[in-house]
Amino acid sequence: MQIAIAQQNYHIGNFEQNTQKIIEAIQWAKEQKADLIVFSELCICGYPPRDFLEFQDFIDQCFRAIDKIKEHTSDIGVLVGAPDRNKRREGKDLFNAAFLLHEKEIKAVVHKTCLPTYDIFDEDRYFEPAYDWHLVPFKGKQLAITICEDIWNLGDNPLYRTCPMDILVEKKPDIMINLSASPFDYDHDDDRKEMVRLNVLKYSLPMIYCNATGSQTEVIFDGGSLVFDNKGNVVTELKYFEEDYAMVDSQNLYSPDTSQHNSHLDEKEFDKEMRVSKVNDPDKIIDYLVQERNIREIHAALVLGIRDYFNKMGFTKAIIGSSGGIDSAVTLVLACEALGNENVKAVLMPSQFSTSHSVDDAEQLSIHLNNPYSIIPIKNIYEAFMEALKTEFNNLPFSVAEENLQSRTRGNLLMAIANKFEFILLNTSNKSELATGYGTLYGDMAGGLSVLGDVYKMQVYALARYINRDQEIIPVNIIEKAPSAELRPDQKDIDSLPEYAVLDKILYQYIERRKGPDEIAGTGIDMSLVKRVLKMVNTNEYKRNQFCPVIRVSNKAFGIGRRMPIVAKYLG
Repeated sequence: MQIAIAQQNYHIGNFEQNTQKIIEAIQWAKEQKADLIVFSELCICGYPPRDFLEFQDFIDQCFRAIDKIKEHTSDIGVLVGAPDRNKRREGKDLFNAAFLLHEKEIKAVVHKTCLPTYDIFDEDRYFEPAYDWHLVPFKGKQLAITICEDIWNLGDNPLYRTCPMDILVEKKPDIMINLSASPFDYDHDDDRKEMVRLNVLKYSLPMIYCNATGSQTEVIFDGGSLVFDNKGNVVTELKYFEEDYAMVDSQNLYSPDTSQHNSHLDEKEFDKEMRVSKVNDPDKIIDYLVQERNIREIHAALVLGIRDYFNKMGFTKAIIGSSGGIDSAVTLVLACEALGNENVKAVLMPSQFSTSHSVDDAEQLSIHLNNPYSIIPIKNIYEAFMEALKTEFNNLPFSVAEENLQSRTRGNLLMAIANKFEFILLNTSNKSELATGYGTLYGDMAGGLSVLGDVYKMQVYALARYINRDQEIIPVNIIEKAPSAELRPDQKDIDSLPEYAVLDKILYQYIERRKGPDEIAGTGIDMSLVKRVLKMVNTNEYKRNQFCPVIRVSNKAFGIGRRMPIVAKYLG
């Protein structure tokens, strides 16, 4: 059987565009003489649709889209993902489903069993798990169709009580097909590939794995769809961070020395495979985060995240506060790459505390990028604020209030220009700063989208070096100078924070790996420093709760995937 894979970038709720994209792929597959084409999870409506699923009209439009697509299936099978209604009175009103369309009819519907409800996922809020499990016959083959998380329930601590493939394999399928919307993080593509391989080895069956690509607000889908033969070898791997298509002959997915119904691994053999696997390896350390391969993927993810956010929202132009520091420099470069340099305006806003080289560095960066920029000194505006507040401040000494006033002055200027010319303000705060509260509400924390909010400071430096890999784009002085907010004379970040190399190691162990103070201190870091940092993280939750969407590149980003109480005492 000739099977086509369509790895596409969908737009949530844009039924007309999604449907047209799917129909065009079907036409391509027909030209390739495909018997079947596979699309990704919830491709009809886009993933994740979240509370749109609570609107009856939204579900009706899903079914109308399926009806349109059916008309193109007279001579090809089409596997698409969409919500399905639960006809039973008990349980949630919807299933997360895969529809097999053929001969202008819905030939079969498969429901998702394992509904992820962790991190960014909240499927149990909307969907009912499958009641039954069956193979889908098509052109003489028996298809074991699963949806995303259904193939992740392996290992010695499974999250779900039912593993669909354990049931389906007993019915003697010929091939596994998985419709997925598996988001990117810099750990996940290796884990994903390994999880597909483990399924193949466990059940001795080849797998077609179709993943989505594109960005949905803060969530990046990186594609990388896979085809494995029944021996666990990669036959086809689609591109990452872009749309791609492939054809595969199912007859080539079996080794010559195996039958199509070879018995699957027994429990002891599979446990041995799991022990040598590195899926969700808890021992990864901060050094892993700055490896070139991870930085290359983060770079691609951030560019895609910016581009799709603007394109899907109908925005065209961005504005950035360019300080001469490394965070704004990296953000500016990424934005220019995503949107075009002519569509990204940089605004330099020096104060009396800004160093001359910071202004020069920021200006030189924009000259390298050839993007529009303006210089608006804030000294007079700041002094006007100080004069207005003179009585209220009651001659108290200079403090963080005056520092933050400079930041909020800049935030006001940026938002005023954004409003006037319909720009979107891109925030430049990094994850290390957001974690510790090293930022000013309504000042440098303003913005419509956070580009670096899931990127630690050491990763920002690594991104800058990656950007400069072929030529100097970011002035070397920006990379080499000591980081500073420049809100008071001779200010340096280390006046308020530990060295970033140490700080990031603590933060990574706490935020991504969820380790407690004793475990973190056990890596050789002073306990008093660990406690100080963790207290900063927890007591600044109120700031992050007011922050803009953060492009997600780690397995635990600030935002919808990390839900912490604001009023709490733990480690505070």
